[in-house]
Amino acid sequence: VQIVESGGASVQPGGSLRLSCVVSGLIFRQYNIEWYRQSPGKGREFVARIAPPYGTIRYADSVTGRFWISRDNDKNTAYLQMNNLKSEDAAVYYCAIPSLDERGQGTSVAVSP
Repeated sequence: VQIVESGGASVQPGGSLRLSCVVSGLIFRQYNIEWYRQSPGKGREFVARIAPPYGTIRYADSVTGRFWISRDNDKNTAYLQMNNLKSEDAAVYYCAIPSLDERGQGTSVAVSP
């Protein structure tokens, strides 16, 4: 299984980013996809999850109404649209397949004036 995230960048507060997660080596449409984040001095924090094939979506309270998770099963890709970014959203974001305990290398998001 290979998971590759991209889309991280440095933005100002209030800005937006879309993270992508391309997965290979399995039948993508069969698996829950999860985004989580980790920043220095903090533990791993769940961000969002989407069930297969286009199922139930769940968000952390801290991102509800600002972040949107989606998936394109034909492209083996999941997305995390992040709007109205705040300084506390700065972290390395990981895409993961929880049932396989697999994750990507992460993509870094910085939020500063």
